[in-house]
Amino acid sequence: MAETKPTAAVKSAPSVHPKKSGNAISWIAPLACIILGYVIWRFVLGAPSNFTTPDPSGGFWPQHKGPKAGLSKMYEGGIVVPVLIGSFFIVITFCIERFLTVTKAAGSGSIAEFVRTVQFHLANKEVDKALAACDKQKGSVGNVMKAGLKKYKEMIGNTEFDTEQKVLNIQKEVEEATALELPMLEKNLVFLSTLASVATLLGLFGTVLGMIKSFSALGDEGGGDAARELSKGISEALFNTALGIGTSAVAIIMYNVFTTRIDGITYGIDESGFTLTQSFAANYK
Repeated sequence: MAETKPTAAVKSAPSVHPKKSGNAISWIAPLACIILGYVIWRFVLGAPSNFTTPDPSGGFWPQHKGPKAGLSKMYEGGIVVPVLIGSFFIVITFCIERFLTVTKAAGSGSIAEFVRTVQFHLANKEVDKALAACDKQKGSVGNVMKAGLKKYKEMIGNTEFDTEQKVLNIQKEVEEATALELPMLEKNLVFLSTLASVATLLGLFGTVLGMIKSFSALGDEGGGDAARELSKGISEALFNTALGIGTSAVAIIMYNVFTTRIDGITYGIDESGFTLTQSFAANYK
């Protein structure tokens, strides 16, 4: 009776495991930043010494009058100002967090040079040296390549499957490793993309509230004094717009910077998988 070869892929445990790391920063950082924004607005910008006519009653939102300095005028922009200050700190916090994560994911050297090194070792059938290069490179590309190389090495000694089936198993291992790495790269970018548009809307919202208040005062008082109060109120309200646009601009710029770097890492991961499958198909027919 003729011997039949199995056609299913090898069912072996993946050489990489999900990273069980929490994401507490996703809710702790925004809350802490909003609280910090309020503290700065209430106790730094809104310190009684910054006004000619402070509100002695204090409370959550003291009605100080007569700001002495330019920054003190920001306090009179209203209750939206601390939210905008907090939003700016949220952007800064996640820019730092993403910078550290993406830098670590990029590895310790050039991704293109690393891929060429692995290709050279595989062309000479030196899998162990290729694995050593992965340990040296680290990062997401190094992790994916290492997972694929372990399966690559396992398939070299496998006599049960043909070349096509072995290549499919290597490809499957690379895909599993990639699925574990990509979420880490993209995590928390949603805060930058969201604040890129929401910060501007918050600034406009604060400006509209300030304009409503100013025109209401104009209607109640009338005369030259009211016109001066209106001009002052508009100036204070525009602080909201300035804060919102500034926060949005930083968020947009940094979001594009990080997505560009992540695209480069993703391309390196894709090139790694292609290198492994093509090398195995060429060297172990």
